[in-house]
Amino acid sequence: MAEITFKEVQALVTAAEGGSAYLAGLDLSGLDLSGLDLRGANFTSARLAGVNLSGANLSVNPATETAAIFVRADLGEAILRNANLSSTNLAGAVLVAADLEGANLEDARLQPEGNDVTDLSQANLRGANLRGANFTSARLVGADFSGADLSDAVLFRADTTGAIGYPS
Repeated sequence: MAEITFKEVQALVTAAEGGSAYLAGLDLSGLDLSGLDLRGANFTSARLAGVNLSGANLSVNPATETAAIFVRADLGEAILRNANLSSTNLAGAVLVAADLEGANLEDARLQPEGNDVTDLSQANLRGANLRGANFTSARLVGADFSGADLSDAVLFRADTTGAIGYPS
């Protein structure tokens, strides 16, 4: 897996010229990418352990009509507070100890592999595909599950205090 610097990420995003940056398979661990416009970026199988994506826009790129892709990406301990992840694909992503507090995951596909206290407090999960997701011990305080598909989801010991649309 190739390591990459912040300047190299910026260059790839700039080179995409309104298209979607291809960051698949790269090691972005520990980088501060907060606030970047990464709409539609492809992070398939990328390592993003400890990366800071706070406030980053990872939603649908209007030019390509695709959202960011995180299939099988390692987002362990990543900071995604208030990030726009609407319509993103996080199938098989590792979210161990990830901080997604206040993140917008509306209409996203979120089926993380294994879980160890992920924080989705105040997250917008409206209409999200959470089928089979493992939220064991997750913090889901005040999260909005309205219209989300929670079929076969595991919420053992999850804190759902004040969650909206959560089937009790």
